[in-house]
Amino acid sequence: MAQQPDSLKRIWLIDLEIRPRTEYRDNYILSPTDSVIPDFHINQRNRLRISYQSERIKLMGSFQEIHLWAKSDKASTVGSINFYELFAEPRITDKLSIRIGRQGVLLDNGRIFSDAPWAQQGRSHEGVRIMHKIKNTYNDLFLLFTRPYSDNYDKAYSPVSSHQYKYMIIHHLKFKTGNYLSLITNNVVEFLEQQDLDNKYKRITTGGRIEWETNNVYVTLNGFYQFGKNAMQQRISAYYLQPELRVRNNKTTLRLGAEILSGNKSNGGRTITQNFDISYGVAWKFMGNMNFFTRFPADVGGKGLVNPYLFVIQQFHPKFSAKVDFHLFANQYQLETSNGEFLNKYLGFENDISFKYKPMKLLELNYGFSYLIAQKEMEELNKIINPDKISVWSYLMISYTFQLLNHSK
Repeated sequence: MAQQPDSLKRIWLIDLEIRPRTEYRDNYILSPTDSVIPDFHINQRNRLRISYQSERIKLMGSFQEIHLWAKSDKASTVGSINFYELFAEPRITDKLSIRIGRQGVLLDNGRIFSDAPWAQQGRSHEGVRIMHKIKNTYNDLFLLFTRPYSDNYDKAYSPVSSHQYKYMIIHHLKFKTGNYLSLITNNVVEFLEQQDLDNKYKRITTGGRIEWETNNVYVTLNGFYQFGKNAMQQRISAYYLQPELRVRNNKTTLRLGAEILSGNKSNGGRTITQNFDISYGVAWKFMGNMNFFTRFPADVGGKGLVNPYLFVIQQFHPKFSAKVDFHLFANQYQLETSNGEFLNKYLGFENDISFKYKPMKLLELNYGFSYLIAQKEMEELNKIINPDKISVWSYLMISYTFQLLNHSK
């Protein structure tokens, strides 16, 4: 009998991404370590991805170097050299596979868990992901951990070393009931500890999203409840809500929505905290490109945040699009100064304008300009230098990706 041909296909891929981004900002503070205002610098991501895939296994290695130009009074510095992803994914059956190693985690709309595509270093986690799919039901179970990482580079440019948890368990479920309605749940248990204080505690986040979509209209409600304890051993009882309506007409898309993160009504002396903390999701996608509010509850003074927003997206050409965002920011409760003065809830207005041009498949150009008209309350939060001056941020980013190898047999 003649030998049957081998139907197993093996694919090797190697590609290189070079992504420099020039940024300018004035009159606002990203972190407590920032001291130079105005600030102009260039950061660059060089990422080499090597993957192998067959019928029964997938191997992925994504090596990256983050380079900084004209940052901290130095002409050139290395921010980090690291693996963004490094995993093996055996396929147990047609419906079940297991991913083992370092991996990006993007769940649902990215608000609770995102691989942080905007950040040059990205965000990834280490552990095991069990993926199961049956018809319209998607199940993901994550068993994740952190370990001591090298301190040769600034952890702000590492995809893993800024995580606070020791162990984390995530269950993600998506169920499509038909052509229009989907139900998504996310349940997270974090085991955290402060080694220097021998302080161990647990935080639980549970909730999900319901969405209804037709060709031109999309309606969703995202909601989560958080409980357990925080680092100060306070009991947590906090919530997050995000309703949104999206309407599409030809080449124009409108997104109208809001985010509500709960906070504390009064200062100090509390055994229960209502501060909701989003530690692993993406902020700029919902709260503005300037990233004023990324660390909770510190960036809002522990008073919660209300963020109504409107996005207008226009596709002028298959290769060219524009996006305009409008944000209003307000505390849920009034900020209280050290001398007992209560401030207004309203914090400011942010407007983001961005353009995307893709002249060819491998090349993408992005430009953006943002400004914030702030109230004096933003100065109290230590987010701006001068409330009487408009805060601005602008960037130009070029992303070029090309394949070095594409081999199959």
